[in-house]
Amino acid sequence: MVRIETADDPRLEPYRSVRERDLAGRDGLYIAEGRVVLEKAIAADPGAVVSVLIAAQRADALARVLAGLPEATPVYAAGQEAMDQVVGFPIHRGILALVRRPVRSADAVIAGLPACALVVGLVGVANHDNMGGIFRNAAAFGADAVLLDDTCCDPLYRKAIRVSVGAALTVPFARAGSAAAMAARLAAAGFDLAALSPRGEVELDGLRLGARAAILLGAEGPGLPDAILRRAKTVRIAMAGGFDSLNVATTSGIVFHHLAALRQAGLSTRD
Repeated sequence: MVRIETADDPRLEPYRSVRERDLAGRDGLYIAEGRVVLEKAIAADPGAVVSVLIAAQRADALARVLAGLPEATPVYAAGQEAMDQVVGFPIHRGILALVRRPVRSADAVIAGLPACALVVGLVGVANHDNMGGIFRNAAAFGADAVLLDDTCCDPLYRKAIRVSVGAALTVPFARAGSAAAMAARLAAAGFDLAALSPRGEVELDGLRLGARAAILLGAEGPGLPDAILRRAKTVRIAMAGGFDSLNVATTSGIVFHHLAALRQAGLSTRD
C-alpha cells in the first residue's frame, strides 16, 4: 500500500476529475466504485485491476478484499480531503479502482453459451440507471448473457455498475451491432426470440419458449423497432386499465422472474 500525501501526486492522474473522464472515455479502462463493486471486479478477474485508490481510514476494513489482488497491484491510500480533491467531488464510499475492460465479441459470447440458455437483448437503452437495473435483474434470475445494440449506453459506466451492484462485471455482455444484426445472430444460433411490447400478442403468463430463449427489450418511449417485433414472438404484461407501460428495468425483472419460475417448474419448453 502506497501512502499518498498530496492531491497533486502524479500517480493519481487516472483518478483525476472522474466525472469528466467518465464522459470522455478511458481507452479500454473503467472505474469501479465502492466495496461491493471492487469485490466483484476482483472476483471476476483480479489481474484486470490496474490500481486502487482508497481513503486511508478505510485501509484496515478493506484488508481482506485487497488481499485478493495480485501482489504487484498498487493500492494508493490518501487522506479523505486529498482524495476528494483528486476525484473532483466528495467520494463518500472512499474506494475507487481502475480496471481493464473485458474484450468479448457477440459471436464469442453466443458460442460460449450452454444448450439451455437465456440471453437478454437490449435495443436503445440509453439510461444508466435502467442499464444497471437490467443487469442486476439478469444476475438475480440467472440470465446467461446480455447483448447490446449500438445505441445502448455503456454498462461499465460508473453509475451503471453501481446500480447493478456489480452485476455488470459478472454477467457476460457484448455489443452486437444493429438491433437487426443482433436478432439475426440469436436466431441463427437457435434462440427463440420474445420481444416485449404493449402491443404484444401473447400475455406474459402464457409465454413458453424453447431451451434457448432471448428476451428483447427496447427503450422506454420508442420501444422496439417494428422490424424486430415482426421477427419475434411479441409479449405484453397485463396491467390495470388505463396503463400500458412499465419502466424497462422493472419489466425485465418481471419477465426474468417468470422465466425462472418456469424453469423451476420444468416448463421451459414450448409446450
